[in-house]
Amino acid sequence: MPPAIRQTITFDRGSENVCWKELEEEFSGLSCFFVHSYSSWERGTNENTNGLIRWYLPKGTNFVTIPDEELKAVEDALNNRPRKRLGFKTPLEVFNESVALTC
Repeated sequence: MPPAIRQTITFDRGSENVCWKELEEEFSGLSCFFVHSYSSWERGTNENTNGLIRWYLPKGTNFVTIPDEELKAVEDALNNRPRKRLGFKTPLEVFNESVALTC
């Protein structure tokens, strides 16, 4: 991802995010933020996307057991689904427009 559009990452408080400082050091200009505990509304788009993923893969699914092709199909479906928040553009369209502006 071009540095111009790689500006922030917002993490929850999970232990899997313990290496956030290394990310900031590795990627110049990147800032990491953390949401408050039990404040899912601070990452609304992420929570919405998690809900969309659950349409395809129920909560509790062990992702290790899902073939890469199936995960890619879910990824493609979600990246090509228009979103009201994006003016009914798809995430892929918005991403491609952002990349085009930075090149």
